[in-house]
Amino acid sequence: MIFKTLENHSLNINKIKSYQLDQPFDTASLSIVSFPISIQMIATEQKTQFDFPAAAERLQPVVRKTPLQYNQNLSDRYACHVWLKREDLQRVRSYKIRGAYNLMSSLPKAQLEKGVVCASAGNHAQGFAFSCKAMQVHGVIFMPITTPRQKISQTRMFGGEFADIRLVGDNFDACAAAARQFTEENQKTFIPPFNHPKIIEGQGTVGLEIFAELKDPDF
Repeated sequence: MIFKTLENHSLNINKIKSYQLDQPFDTASLSIVSFPISIQMIATEQKTQFDFPAAAERLQPVVRKTPLQYNQNLSDRYACHVWLKREDLQRVRSYKIRGAYNLMSSLPKAQLEKGVVCASAGNHAQGFAFSCKAMQVHGVIFMPITTPRQKISQTRMFGGEFADIRLVGDNFDACAAAARQFTEENQKTFIPPFNHPKIIEGQGTVGLEIFAELKDPDF
């Protein structure tokens, strides 16, 4: 992740700590018009409340606070201040664990006991698998047939006995469709890669860490 800071820009961190959307949120159709100061979403149902500090609290058992590093070479090249948020240092090598774990840890116990499902070609699958093992919840992971063996192996390692990997479809769309159908037929819970309020809330905890170190970022 790359963030720039410019002298004539300011943003109050309190704006992102607990943010309620002006319009309701429809998880089936997500459209962000402007971010971060004014967030508008195309929606049809109830309003959505994001509580990023609460999400950060839930994530403490599994997420590392990664360093924010200044990169001199990129700063010189683009004539600005470039900082790198090193989410590649997470256990699963990406920030995707934040969203998956935040959503899963927010679900009722009875719902988790029925099992969870995801569709992913890599990073989300690994975060999902790690979350399944950490919470001792059975998860079924649909991955396209074309997924690199290394990603399949890493996902299996992170999930252990709690991850059931199924290679389905020649592309992600076909894989995701199969995962959705499986979820409905078996009354499980689908954990999407991005289009769910709790996923967004979990991923957004990266912002809290950034704002704790950079007071006036422009990104």
